[in-house]
Amino acid sequence: MKATKTANTKKSKFPFAGLVIPLAFCAALAVYFLVMGDGSHFLGGDNKNAPLSGDYFGTVYKGGFIVPLLMTLLLTVLTFVVERQITISRASGKGNVHDFVQKVKAYLAENNVEAAIEACDKQKGSVANVIRAVVVKYRVLEGDNSMVKDQKLTSLQKEIEEATSLELPSLEENLVILATITSLATLMGLLGTVLGMIRAFAAMANAGAPDSLALSTGISEALINTAFGIGTSVLAVIFYSFFTTKIDKLTYSIDEAGFSIVQSYAANHK
Repeated sequence: MKATKTANTKKSKFPFAGLVIPLAFCAALAVYFLVMGDGSHFLGGDNKNAPLSGDYFGTVYKGGFIVPLLMTLLLTVLTFVVERQITISRASGKGNVHDFVQKVKAYLAENNVEAAIEACDKQKGSVANVIRAVVVKYRVLEGDNSMVKDQKLTSLQKEIEEATSLELPSLEENLVILATITSLATLMGLLGTVLGMIRAFAAMANAGAPDSLALSTGISEALINTAFGIGTSVLAVIFYSFFTTKIDKLTYSIDEAGFSIVQSYAANHK
């Protein structure tokens, strides 16, 4: 039953992950052409001309076609940051995870299995689900006389591994997208800068005479892509590290509780 529930949860998230990037791209195009490309940001009211002095929208628009791609990556990062934060917060449950684990350990040390199960029901979330599955197995094994103690301890350990494998993978879902964007955004930004520099020097060559103002303007517009790409990459790295750290803490809590459950059973059943 639990396996089916987890599979259904993963299946329902795939359309979300698949739609985020196309929708982010459409939103980026709308902002790029309708907002940044609006004539009010350029000399003479025409976006083919130079941007107004100090107008950042016009300056970013001149970064070229790489800009909406970088905006797509930025919007994707922001979307998955919100989605992962909600998912991981739900996985933690209603109360403090550390306090919950200590409470379950105390109940099992007293061999109060029902109180431990009740605590799991109140806590909710992925951590509580894993621990509850193991505690229920604990209760079942207490009334099972067909296995020796070592077999029961092995069965408990196996239940911990199975419950963890069903619950925790959903926490890491979509983090691979953040990890990919950390490198992709920087590379795309550099690509946009290189293309912008090529255009700037090509324009200088066609003009036939050095124009320091035109060259500096072209370089400034080209570097917009690098700044945009690095900024997006930094944001993705920060939140990727933040979420992986939170997941590691949840995993540690589950491992700690699982070890304590096995030890409690061994101590309470000589």
